[in-house]
Amino acid sequence: MDLNNLVPLPASFFDRPTLEVARDLLGRWLVHEHPSGVRLVGRIVETEAYRQDDPAFHGWRLVDPATGRVRPEGRAYDLFAPPGTAYVYLNYGMYWLLNVVTEPEGVGGAVLIRAVEPVAGLDFLKARRPKARRPHELTGGPGRLTVAFDIDGRYHRKPLTAPPLYFAAGEPVSDAEVATSPRIGLSRGTDRLWRFFVRANPYVSPGPRGERGRER
Repeated sequence: MDLNNLVPLPASFFDRPTLEVARDLLGRWLVHEHPSGVRLVGRIVETEAYRQDDPAFHGWRLVDPATGRVRPEGRAYDLFAPPGTAYVYLNYGMYWLLNVVTEPEGVGGAVLIRAVEPVAGLDFLKARRPKARRPHELTGGPGRLTVAFDIDGRYHRKPLTAPPLYFAAGEPVSDAEVATSPRIGLSRGTDRLWRFFVRANPYVSPGPRGERGRER
């Protein structure tokens, strides 16, 4: 594994159907070239997909069903930005969550990065999460990983296709290793199996009660 020559994924990678991007991000690197000089790298092991036809999508009500026009209102309008753009928001006033915008510009879609397996900068990550005792407590869960990787609102609407925060090609994940489930913590769109994760990876966040991942 050569972490010295990481090449950011281009915007074209994200200019595709959201479900495809959510699946294909598994095994890719999340890279933060931190201002302190430390390079933080994590292998993505869990994602969730959100689309404009999804009642759980932040920008769901911005789309006029009759005309398809999008009202340019509020922060959720940024979910219709160019593909590869960061959508970072504060969840319940506590934790920043990192999403990457998908689909062509003007079409709403995003993938939430739910969990990564750390591969570089581990001492830095542990210092940011000193109470973590088990793997998933370090970077398993979207709020935990942003704390560990020091990702916050300063990256909102920034392109995730160039340093300091970006995605890079990593280790492929076979279909046999991938499972799906309903997304976590939602009250709407709960029937959609749009959570993708690497089966049996210890960094995957605890899923819905009674979860049974489905093969893809």
